[in-house]
Formats: sequence, C-alpha cells, structure tokens
Amino acid sequence: MATSSGNSSVSTKSQSYGSEENLQLLMDQRKRKRKQSNRESARRSRMRKQKHMDDLISEVERLRNENSEIITSMNITTQHYLKIEAENCVLRAQMCELNQRLQSLNDMIYMINTTNGVYQNDFFLTNNCFMNQLNMSCLNQQQPIVASADMFQW
Repeated sequence: MATSSGNSSVSTKSQSYGSEENLQLLMDQRKRKRKQSNRESARRSRMRKQKHMDDLISEVERLRNENSEIITSMNITTQHYLKIEAENCVLRAQMCELNQRLQSLNDMIYMINTTNGVYQNDFFLTNNCFMNQLNMSCLNQQQPIVASADMFQW
C-alpha cells in the first residue's frame, strides 16, 4: 500500500503540474487572442483615421475649387460693374451737356421773344423748373464726369 500511496502522491503532483501547464497554456492562449484583438482594433482605428483624413483632404480640395469659382465670378461681376459705371459717367456728362445746350436755346428763344414783344411765361417757367432739376442732379453727382469730344458731334 505504501507503493500505491507513493504513486498517488506522484500522480497528484503530476496532475497538479499538468493542470498548471494547462492553466499556463490557457493564459498564453488568452494573451495571444487579446494581442490579436488589440492589433485588429488598432488596424481598424488606423483605417478610420485614414478615411477621415482622406475625407478632409477631399473636402479641402472641393472648398478650394468652390472658392476659386466664387473669386472668378466676383472678378467678372466687378469688371461688369466698372464697365457700366463708366457708361453711366459718360451718359451723365452727355445729359449735362445737353441740358446746357437746351438752357442756351431756351435763353435764345427768350431773348428773341422778348425783343419781338412775345413772352410765354408758362412755357419758360416750366422749362426753367425742369432745367433747374436736371442741372441740380448733374451738380450733385459724386462721380467724376468723363466725356469724349466725338460724343458731342451731331
């Protein structure tokens, strides 16, 4: 019996060693699984980060293109505005010149009619009021008046 009890203690020790080895193997397997899981998680995180970065880069490119289109459109609109503003200045100058001519003609008609003894009071009052309004609008302009000599030729 002593032999059997000695064997049982040896087998108990070998079973405890075997269970320790199994436990160690199990823990190593869990570590490997955890490491593999962590690697996969890190890979997915890097992929998400890269996708986010690619999305941001494409958004920056889209916004740059949109900004360029807006700037181009704004430049075209500014050029159009400047062209129309120049045309308005020319038209204002022509209007003032024509108003001065009309005033001169009215003055001549007035002189002719007063020397002939004919005076049309209503006509001149109406024209003078109209002329005064036109002249005031010419004088109140903030823009410089630019005109070329050929525009006044008939």
